[in-house]
Amino acid sequence: MSSAYRWIHGVTAALLFVAVFGTAVQMRAQFPGVSRANWTKAAIFPEPEEELYGVAANGKMYVMGGYGENGDPIGMLWEYDPGTDKWTKKKSMPVRAHHAALAQYHGKIYVFGGYKLLPVPGRPGGGGWEPIDNAWEYDPANDSWKALAPLPGKRGSPVAEEVGGKIYVIGGAIPEPGTKEVAVFPTRAARSVGTNEAYDIATNTWETRSPMPTARNHAFAGTVNGKIYVIGGRLTSPFITVASNLDVVEEYDPATNTWGGSGARTPMPTPRSGGGWTTLNGKIYVAGGEIQTRQMLAAFRALEAYDPVTNSWEVLQSIPLPRHGVATAALGNKIHFVSGKISSGGYGDPGVELKTGSHDVLEIPAN
Repeated sequence: MSSAYRWIHGVTAALLFVAVFGTAVQMRAQFPGVSRANWTKAAIFPEPEEELYGVAANGKMYVMGGYGENGDPIGMLWEYDPGTDKWTKKKSMPVRAHHAALAQYHGKIYVFGGYKLLPVPGRPGGGGWEPIDNAWEYDPANDSWKALAPLPGKRGSPVAEEVGGKIYVIGGAIPEPGTKEVAVFPTRAARSVGTNEAYDIATNTWETRSPMPTARNHAFAGTVNGKIYVIGGRLTSPFITVASNLDVVEEYDPATNTWGGSGARTPMPTPRSGGGWTTLNGKIYVAGGEIQTRQMLAAFRALEAYDPVTNSWEVLQSIPLPRHGVATAALGNKIHFVSGKISSGGYGDPGVELKTGSHDVLEIPAN
């Protein structure tokens, strides 16, 4: 080997080192939370499922929903007490649904919309998701449910956020308008909506608000400093088999009823939908999700945090298991990730168990 060749080879290797490891250093500087995660395990979830949703109330976590066999909703409700590290089964949803939207206010939990199974003669499991307009208040103190004024329109897979005693139910998916369909199917046209309707808790009434610019379903959301942020989600159909994932972040200000007043928001690093989310210390944490293409059927491990004040994202150490439909909630300085499915939806094999009872807990260090 000539000295000239060795010199060229050495320079090439050095440049490659700088390119690869320089990029890694830059990424770590841009996302300083990568090395700060502290993960532990908590009590296994007793009823593993997908399409579960989590919410914190009165220092406890509540996990609700469940996709069920072939989309026949379970409507389960479980309470987790971090003090005893135990799960307790509570009264199920009065109308079983999956893909409902949840919010908490003054210790009570509010549930809006979702899908129920549409029976199809000769087809076990139906295969259709029928949007519903049901709205409920759940009181953990009494383990009781109360019916509320229904949503003005039926829809499934929206998000719900509370600001100033009003709960804003945003987005979702419905059957294609103008057809006779009453349900959404993976093989038929469906429509994402940007619908934004505010429920007034004190008066039990609804008000139509400014629609979201990017119509979507299966999104993530959070509220910081009185403004609502809708993150990611999917376009067109609620079925990931025929939908595309988004990285779009949009800001809604309920005080002015406007979208995008603070300017463009930085997109989420990993476009995805159908995962879990929660807000803690002014940051919105987005976990998991799913994707399907001709080449891939998978769930995400990605965990990313959005800071609306700095309009920046932080990439954290991934959740221990990939999963979609994972229930997520913050208790104290810890975020709980409960159950879900470790693949994308639509895959089922009698010999493979993909629904996990795993209960992973991430402690967020004080700033």
